[in-house]
Amino acid sequence: MHKHGHSSASWRRSTYSGVNGECVEAHSCAACNVAVRDSKRPAAPVLTFRRGPWHALTSVLGARSR
Repeated sequence: MHKHGHSSASWRRSTYSGVNGECVEAHSCAACNVAVRDSKRPAAPVLTFRRGPWHALTSVLGARSR
């Protein structure tokens, strides 16, 4: 997790976000490929992933939610 370089990024909210504000947001970045944060805590550290592992994770989660 890290905290630098993401504050001015263009974040997009998950399409599976709940109505009660429990959401994750992600954005693409050159340094880490994909950064993920808790939308309720935008100033908190973010998780970073390379594109391959991120796509594998989201594919598995998407398949389980169907």
